Amino acid sequence: VFGKDITLILILNNLSFDHKTVKVDMSASTILYTRRAVAEILKATTSVDLGSKQEKHIRLKIPYSYYGKYLTTDKRIQVTALCEVMHMHGAKLLVEKTIILEDTNIIIKIPRRVVVNKAVTLEISYANPLPEPVNRCVLLVTLMNQQVKIHLAQLAPRERSKIYFEFTPRRTGPLQLQVDFSCDKFSHVKGFVTIAVAPA
Repeated sequence: VFGKDITLILILNNLSFDHKTVKVDMSASTILYTRRAVAEILKATTSVDLGSKQEKHIRLKIPYSYYGKYLTTDKRIQVTALCEVMHMHGAKLLVEKTIILEDTNIIIKIPRRVVVNKAVTLEISYANPLPEPVNRCVLLVTLMNQQVKIHLAQLAPRERSKIYFEFTPRRTGPLQLQVDFSCDKFSHVKGFVTIAVAPA
């Protein structure tokens, strides 16, 4: 989840009866959805001895403090591990994993029944998932082809807050509400809900 430390485990398995030494070069970079690298955030090298038919786990931790300021709105991190078996004519294996960090920030609560031409109040809650405060918080609410920009107070680390938003639907049928939350540390965290508007 965005804002939290990331922990990955690489599993090395020696399928033969021979003792093996494996050199592992690990790296992590923030990337765009096109897979183009933005910034390298972690580089580590380790060596593992594997006995006959032995399995070992290598734990890789990427703290939020490493990736936070280099993450793009795509919220993607590419992790690679180049494993080289020593003394075996340089046999190599490349392992790649792309991590897409999830947002759990926007929660929209709507009443059980929404009726045309009758005012309705929604509860929109938003959060700061980071271990640091955020400022210049803005909520952009899009509904019925109209946008409302709401400036919000700063949020403390890991704080969740809520606002109440009132509107009157002018027609029956499905109505889509979209919420976009931005601040000085991240932008465009989205949430949306489809509201079924009943006849009066």
